[in-house]
Amino acid sequence: MLHPSPRIALIAVLLALCFPRSGQALSLQEGLRVVTGQGRDVAIARAEEDVARESVSLARAPWLPSLDLYAQETLLRYQPAVKVPVGSFYTSQDQFLSYGFRATQLLYDFGKTSSSISAARETLRAREAGTSRTRNRAALDFIYAYYDLLEAEELLKVSQEEVVRYEAHKKDAEARMKAGVITRNEVLQADVVLADSRQRLFTAENNRSLRASRVNSILLRPLNDPVQAEEIKGGPALPSALEDAWAAAERENPDIRDLDARVGAKEASVSSVRSEYLPTVFVSGGYDYAANEYQVHEDNWSLVAGVKVNLFAGGATDARVGAAKGELMALKVSRERYLDAVRLEAKAVWLDLQSSRKKIEVALSAVAQAEENLRLSRLRYKEGVGTATEVTDAVTLMTTAENNASKASYTLKRAEAALLHVMGRDLAAAYDAVK
Repeated sequence: MLHPSPRIALIAVLLALCFPRSGQALSLQEGLRVVTGQGRDVAIARAEEDVARESVSLARAPWLPSLDLYAQETLLRYQPAVKVPVGSFYTSQDQFLSYGFRATQLLYDFGKTSSSISAARETLRAREAGTSRTRNRAALDFIYAYYDLLEAEELLKVSQEEVVRYEAHKKDAEARMKAGVITRNEVLQADVVLADSRQRLFTAENNRSLRASRVNSILLRPLNDPVQAEEIKGGPALPSALEDAWAAAERENPDIRDLDARVGAKEASVSSVRSEYLPTVFVSGGYDYAANEYQVHEDNWSLVAGVKVNLFAGGATDARVGAAKGELMALKVSRERYLDAVRLEAKAVWLDLQSSRKKIEVALSAVAQAEENLRLSRLRYKEGVGTATEVTDAVTLMTTAENNASKASYTLKRAEAALLHVMGRDLAAAYDAVK
């Protein structure tokens, strides 16, 4: 029979197998699938896209026949009658039931309805671009938070290594003090720098915890859930020249696509409003029945073909055309201005990307040099030809070099994501193949 402690341990293992902790390793791809598929902002954007899709169906409605059914009971105070030279006679009952239906079909309206349909379709394209923009923004925010967490973990490791190095230096100082080579003053100095290093370690731990909570917040998980982010070795495919990035941004950036669609929608809207000057051709037909014993035919079929022209609307049509033209011009200028802004942003990110690659080369070289400098400083101190200050300075330089290397590495990764974002690439798809 198992003792209580082994039994509890066995139960804990079984629970862990059946109900995995939320702190299990999280990959970038898994997180991107969550934020782009279940995020609140994405859900709102998709709902707005559905509204625009229904607007296309609404714009098509005039091309389809309208069918009206009616039924009514008529009650008159005086029974209708007509005077004749010899007296009068009734023409209708004073109370009667009537019902029927009428169908009306638009035949031609000189492009008004087709322009409205085009405007609705362009508006739908704008909403689709808006959904793409929202998904990519959510993806970029998560990528930044994910890399921030990985960077915090690397900086935490550097802080831990710094504490270990200062602890080793303290042991060296204590050994030299026991040998009578130095005074206790150097040991106390080692204690001080070690305590200061531990303070920085606490800060690094807090920073890592805060960034983990940020990832949980984006994933709509409890803030205090443990998170273990998986390291990413590779990177997404990037253009080889800035001009390629510009061309891709003009073609794929969702904000540019949104403005292009809005320009198209407004052009179609101008055509639709202008068509109000032109006639509308329609045909209408139906069946009417009135329970009236004074009529020769109580029911009747009808067919009407007609033309309707709006001769004057108080200047409303002219005003709507003028307003639509002004809005169209504003959209075109906005498109040109925003394209310049996108190109400028792409150039800034491109330059940041290039400088980050150079910084990594310099930082890695500095780490190797700092490591060798620390080794020699410790060796000189142990042999009595170096000072404690040389060792502590070497540890500080080593920590700075490692911090710089970590920051440069993740600055590069964030710049890669930012460039893809400004180009309009689908970030979730771009990172799906990255390991």
